[in-house]
Amino acid sequence: MTEGHFVMPEQRPQWFTSSYSSNGGACVEVAVNLAPSQGIVPVRDSKVVDGPVVGVRTAAFSAFVAGVRAGTFPAA
Repeated sequence: MTEGHFVMPEQRPQWFTSSYSSNGGACVEVAVNLAPSQGIVPVRDSKVVDGPVVGVRTAAFSAFVAGVRAGTFPAA
């Protein structure tokens, strides 16, 4: 899904990288500001800012974050 498919012209993603990122270049950026109005959290590769954007439904993103916090996913 590309950015233009889910972003209203007057509302742009406000991208940020997690404070847990090690700045090693293998990061993703998210734009949670669109969750309330769009029901999605856009996710993109921080190295390819003009590349594809994946729109993750808010509930799925919340479940993923909860799983990370709970230690469900092993560290790479």
